Amino acid sequence: MVYVALLRGINVGGKNKIDMKLLKQTFERVGMESVVTYINSGNIIFIHDGFSKSEIAHILEKAIYEDFGMHIKVMVRSHDDFKIIMDSLPETWKNDQLMKSDVMFLWDDVDGESVLGKLVIKPEIDTVKYVTGAILWSVDKKNVTKSGMTKIIGTNLYKKITVRNVNTARKIYELMQTAQNQ
Repeated sequence: MVYVALLRGINVGGKNKIDMKLLKQTFERVGMESVVTYINSGNIIFIHDGFSKSEIAHILEKAIYEDFGMHIKVMVRSHDDFKIIMDSLPETWKNDQLMKSDVMFLWDDVDGESVLGKLVIKPEIDTVKYVTGAILWSVDKKNVTKSGMTKIIGTNLYKKITVRNVNTARKIYELMQTAQNQ
């Protein structure tokens, strides 16, 4: 089965630095196959059969600690999980000079539509959608500082999400589809 591991908080602002080539070797060491990394922010596509997503996440967190001495949270999503999110992502959403659009992937213990109640959403500025596994957010770049969504930073909920911009999410899905079709 094709999966992606989304690592939270690596190679951000000079903290938790992990070389992607070494990380790929770590994944292979613990039995993940056809491992592909995408950019430096901790996106690893791989194939594995035999364990649940939570078991795989535990194996990977332990291996990362063993190899790098860091406690890094790992979210594992299957190709099918990712497809649900990508099918809900409006094609017009971009991450460019005019628009900021993100996918906020949710850990299982906060995954539910009720999560929207924990957010500061300004409907006149923010476009926010819940989909199983994620919150989708888009805002005009000129309004980012006025957005209520930026208030999530530093909250307990923020510790239970990992964010990728829509361009990155789309590329991850493309890589997962390639792995699925091999």
